[in-house]
Amino acid sequence: MKSKILAALLAGAMMFSLVACGSSNTNQTQSSGSSSTGNSQMDELVAAAKKEGELVVYGSCEDPYIAAACQKFEATYGIKTSWQRLTGGEVQAKVEEENGNPSADVWFGGTSDPQAICASEGLLEAYEAMNAKNLVSEKFRDANGYWYGIYRGVLGIFYNKDELDRLGLAYPTDWNDLLDAKYKGLIWFSNPNTASTAKLTINTFVQMRGLDAAMEYFTQLDKNVAQYTKSGGGPSKSVGSGECVIGIGFLHDAIYQITQGYDNIGMCVPSSGTSCEIGATSIFKGAKHPNAAKLWIEFALTPDCVERAAETGSYQFLVLSNAKQPDVVAKFNLNPDNTIDYNFADAKANTKTYVENFFKAIGAAADSRFKTE
Repeated sequence: MKSKILAALLAGAMMFSLVACGSSNTNQTQSSGSSSTGNSQMDELVAAAKKEGELVVYGSCEDPYIAAACQKFEATYGIKTSWQRLTGGEVQAKVEEENGNPSADVWFGGTSDPQAICASEGLLEAYEAMNAKNLVSEKFRDANGYWYGIYRGVLGIFYNKDELDRLGLAYPTDWNDLLDAKYKGLIWFSNPNTASTAKLTINTFVQMRGLDAAMEYFTQLDKNVAQYTKSGGGPSKSVGSGECVIGIGFLHDAIYQITQGYDNIGMCVPSSGTSCEIGATSIFKGAKHPNAAKLWIEFALTPDCVERAAETGSYQFLVLSNAKQPDVVAKFNLNPDNTIDYNFADAKANTKTYVENFFKAIGAAADSRFKTE
């Protein structure tokens, strides 16, 4: 119980605040960041980034992971690093409004879909990263260098076993199970206006079933949905307590809750198929600290960055050949390769339209179930 309370307090202290990371270590770390890498191009980039002396990060993964990555970057290079946690949809809306004059330099985490949309709108800066050689496949990056993958996570269903047992209901094993009227008022999903997880889910259904069938699915699902949370991780954070009985989201988020003592959580990879997110990082067009931003991309494509994930309870599969996968996910038998061949080009071109179709289909854009806070 204590670990749950402490985790909640930590998350609460970090939410929606712009913080400086690791300032007490600056004197110690300036020297560690100044050592030669043996790569003249990288050494020149480090020197130019240090002259800028600052980096601002928008993070769309979980707060502890963002904080740990920023602290490690500052400790390594002696560059003052501050961050703010926003959902993928919030970052997209913010940079679209700022239109080339961003208040942050880089985007870290969250699904690649909204980053791809921003790239198509001319709001991201292309950069050919030296450390992209560490990626296990070219599919984990934008071909033109607008974003780079750092992890992937399987989209699925999780549920509170105690509550379903109490209600005498079977555990869901596939997407169509969630349409059964017996689950009315028990399902939580995320808000497509704010959560990149929801956007990915909508794209996934369109790609698996076609546009019309996907919209019909969400129309039927809506009848059973109790709440559309602001963030994609919202359902997983409430399923252990039973406030959310069945959730749709990334299964690594459910694994984290299980590791916190909620052994009443069950989960499944839907039997008819699912997709896999690529969590990405990118540079905003017009970044005030462009060299520090490029150095961040190089850093994000190293174990020094991505292995901070498992240390802070983020159990995604890593996409770097030289990084160690989190041990805890092995026993859950999740295979990120056993997913659909996600069409990133279609998602880049059509996500906004598909989200509009979603709200037209369910007719509930102003519904109080759609949370924005």
